[in-house]
Amino acid sequence: MSDEIPAGFSGGTGYSASSGGPGPGNRGGGGGGTSGGSGTGGDDLARAALRAVRERSGATTRRSPGGETARSRRRRGWSGAASDDRDPQSLGELASRMAADRGWSERLAGGQVFGRWTELVGEEIAAHSEPVELREGVLVVQAESTAWATQLRLLQRQIVRRVSDGLGRDLVRRIRVQGPAAPSWRRGPRHVSGRGPRDTYG
Repeated sequence: MSDEIPAGFSGGTGYSASSGGPGPGNRGGGGGGTSGGSGTGGDDLARAALRAVRERSGATTRRSPGGETARSRRRRGWSGAASDDRDPQSLGELASRMAADRGWSERLAGGQVFGRWTELVGEEIAAHSEPVELREGVLVVQAESTAWATQLRLLQRQIVRRVSDGLGRDLVRRIRVQGPAAPSWRRGPRHVSGRGPRDTYG
């Protein structure tokens, strides 16, 4: 073993004559204690080496005034002043983003035409008409009477402009007005012609 003593280690290594245990000078102090004996204990060398290692590691690891190391600050990854995806977001923003990602925006906008019809066209027109279908920019409107069907055809451009202004997009490009129809058993846009008029109840 080398005779060099680690930094921070000083004083004698003997035992106190009165107590039989390590004297005050054996704990790495300033060398003011009374020492007896002449040997160097292995425990004292181990403690001195451990103290030197701690001093060197404390010099390389810098801590902030709050006792936080730079490594722990880098590890956290908190959100900064600028907003990002980790910040809390409203339910409306999440729903809008999901609709855009999955191609639902046009369908949701079409639903607003039906849900906000009175607000878009006014109470008078809404009281005598009803939106039926929206497909590829063509809005089908059902009028309650033939007179109102004629009136809606004259107001077609005005209604299209109101709908576009209310929804903020060019969703409706044209309106097709239907008059009051007789009861029908047809369902869907496609059908097969029947045999013509006949006695159904005979």
